[in-house]
Amino acid sequence: SMPFLLCLKKNKPPVPLGRSIFQKHTPPIQQNYQALLESCLKSKRLFTDDTFPAHISSIGTGALLKKLPHNLQWKRPHALHKSPVFYAANRKQLDLCQGLVENCWFLAALEALTFHQDILAAVVPQNQSFERKYAGIFHFRFWHFGEWIDVVVDDRLPVNEAGELLFVSSVYKNVFWGALLEKAYAKLYGSYEDLQIGQVSEALVDFTGGVNTRIKLAEAPPDLWDILTRATYSRSLMGYQTHLGVCFPSVSFSCMQTTKVLKNGLVAGHAYTVTGIRKVTCQYGPENLVRLRNPWGKIEWKGDWSDSSYKWELLSPKEKILLRKKKEDGEFWMSLRDFKIHFVDLVICKLTPDLMSQEDGKKWMYSLKSGRWVKGSTAGGSLGFCNGNFWMNPQYWLNVLPVEDSKKSPRTCNVVISLMQKHSTKHRNGAPHLFIGFLLYKSTILLPFFPEQYQESNRKLPPGFFTRHQPVNKHQVFLDEREVTHDFHLEPCVYVIVPSTLEPQQESEFILRVFSRKHVLRIFNNLVDNAFLLQVNDFFFIPSKEIVDRYEGKIWEDFFTKHFEQNPEINAVQLQRILNNISWRDFQSFRLNFSLDSCQGILALLDLNATGTLSIQEFRVLWKRLLFYLEVFQKRDTNRSGKLDLVELHTAVQETGISLSNEVCNLMAIRYGDPDLQISFESFVFFMLRVEIMGEAFRNLTQDGKGIYLRESEVKPIPSRS
Repeated sequence: SMPFLLCLKKNKPPVPLGRSIFQKHTPPIQQNYQALLESCLKSKRLFTDDTFPAHISSIGTGALLKKLPHNLQWKRPHALHKSPVFYAANRKQLDLCQGLVENCWFLAALEALTFHQDILAAVVPQNQSFERKYAGIFHFRFWHFGEWIDVVVDDRLPVNEAGELLFVSSVYKNVFWGALLEKAYAKLYGSYEDLQIGQVSEALVDFTGGVNTRIKLAEAPPDLWDILTRATYSRSLMGYQTHLGVCFPSVSFSCMQTTKVLKNGLVAGHAYTVTGIRKVTCQYGPENLVRLRNPWGKIEWKGDWSDSSYKWELLSPKEKILLRKKKEDGEFWMSLRDFKIHFVDLVICKLTPDLMSQEDGKKWMYSLKSGRWVKGSTAGGSLGFCNGNFWMNPQYWLNVLPVEDSKKSPRTCNVVISLMQKHSTKHRNGAPHLFIGFLLYKSTILLPFFPEQYQESNRKLPPGFFTRHQPVNKHQVFLDEREVTHDFHLEPCVYVIVPSTLEPQQESEFILRVFSRKHVLRIFNNLVDNAFLLQVNDFFFIPSKEIVDRYEGKIWEDFFTKHFEQNPEINAVQLQRILNNISWRDFQSFRLNFSLDSCQGILALLDLNATGTLSIQEFRVLWKRLLFYLEVFQKRDTNRSGKLDLVELHTAVQETGISLSNEVCNLMAIRYGDPDLQISFESFVFFMLRVEIMGEAFRNLTQDGKGIYLRESEVKPIPSRS
């Protein structure tokens, strides 16, 4: 299909952001690590990365600059330590500490990563060092909106005058993998400053490509300990968030500058990593303990089971020696009961979504679809926003299939659906997240609207469907987060997923992911890439609203006779005179002005005999269409401006009985609209005539009702206004 932006070729005045030019996600710069390494080794030089330079611009432009020392320097690890080490396999040497960047969320996720050596090795390639094949170049891998990408950096790191790293560092001063990984992550998202605010859940997904489950600890399920146990001993990563203090306006984490250390030793609005769990036997009975770590590497919990707590005396000497350590390193134990009281969210990032189901160990399948909400086209907003444009959002057909290898086939299947929005700027925090969510509809209510031939035609569900039926997740909450994920237990059948923003006309790209044991996922209204293959879903005429005989009658017969008694055929000039001079009776407030150019275009579309004129029969067809189009146009022109915007255009086309894909409708609006994509009645007429004729041509040429294939010699240019 033709990209939306490639069609904006006219010289137009500047358009405010989000008005009519879609802001696409800026993909990261791709560099070939191996080729760059070999080039540097061959030329015996150290790599310098011009795409993320050792310059203040790579740090940022905001509040972070105020915390930097005046004599900031960029140095390579060999200048900071006599024997630098990239990575140490001993876990004790993996402990990292936060620097000036307020990215406790990033550090908490990174700390969780160190407990899974295979996952860590995928993010941090292990065959890198400061000795063998050293050229000052390193690379890391991140999952970025559906694909794994390689991010290359040089090893120049920001330090103060004493040679101390300003940002992430290791408790072992000669280990540098954490600092270099942070630099690569900062490059991926624009700058170090773009790491100041974020969520543990985001970083966990970026490190794994997994799917998140968020548990509100105040509403924790009774089997929370079992969930924690399965997560700890499976391929899952966990992060936590404390309650926000009064100085924290956002649920995202921005630490240290406005931190509030509570009397109990916890930091308000802070992110922590779970480093272990343990069920111990006390004198009064069993106790479930959770071990956590503050990514600062200091400031610990002071309550029960803290390093200095009397509770340790209730354990056997062996357990006490094994678990307790009196060391200010940011790591501490607390009871599960206190954990549920003092922490808000538990985020579990699962590499397979079976953690919350009874289908552990089974094979799951995964589907991903990319989409976007475009103003006036597919940005319909939510149902709860009281607008009739919800149907315009992208719609996805999901067929949940029964699992054949199951001994006892369950009545429901565990399905995880994830919706993730993309940021439209180079910088991760350049714009706030939109409130996003999705609704899920079941096939039992779809069948009257959604027969087999409807599915095959790949057409979207109409507006009326969504006003008559309730979704499966009727209590959907829209969140201003990068990703919204829900676990469902669904009966095997067909569903429709409708992702949307909370408010209409908000633009963003997104990806939709579905995990289950077995399913099929596809989008409605896809366009094919082959320019010569016309599909039924691109334009589909539904003869549910014929241009009826109410426009017939003696008054119009007199009109036709008057204009055609002397000239049985009329040319473009005569057509213009008729259309602009007629009294439109019921539409007296409407000022019509057909240009000669548009009349020539209309004539070219309707002049099937190629005579350059219209007969009275051809004019009758045009006349009925004009009256019908005008009725629809005025109904949808709610502000009486004499023009339709993209949203009004879509609903007007829908009302005429023509189902037009969003992409084709957008392209036609760009072709026939003004610079702001506003459509006059004159343009609407030409637009609709062309669409109808294209539909008629399709129905005449198709062999199977699904598409037509034209050889190049058969393709004839459709006459158009120049």
